[in-house]
Amino acid sequence: MKKFVSADVNRFNCLTMQIDSVYHEAASRLGLTYSAMTILYYVLDNGGICPIGEICAFGMNKQTVNSALRKLEHDDIVFLEAAGGHRKNVRLTQKGTELAEKTVLKIIEIENEIFASWTEHEREAYLELTKRYMNQLNERVSKL
Repeated sequence: MKKFVSADVNRFNCLTMQIDSVYHEAASRLGLTYSAMTILYYVLDNGGICPIGEICAFGMNKQTVNSALRKLEHDDIVFLEAAGGHRKNVRLTQKGTELAEKTVLKIIEIENEIFASWTEHEREAYLELTKRYMNQLNERVSKL
């Protein structure tokens, strides 16, 4: 049977899926859904307040974000506030800040430690190549 995927593409795909799997595992170990962890991550990193649109811009679809936000609101972890027009911001409650600091802050610290262990050249090369791959993939997929 003919193989269609090159060995390098296969390695890349396996690595990206494994990275995604690690984040899902982290959410589970922290007692969060992946969606909730992602929202708390971006809101905490933005000082406790973040436009909903920015959360969606990081790869989560709007329906998933809205569903997770409803649950987080119900649990008094976040609340939504008007940000002009139809835009809304997500803001952490006190309970939400405490939860985020006990959970997603651990992930942020791990990520920072890993990147800090690399040389500046390694960080820049990794980020530049990943960005270039993502941009080219996005451009070509949009032409399908």
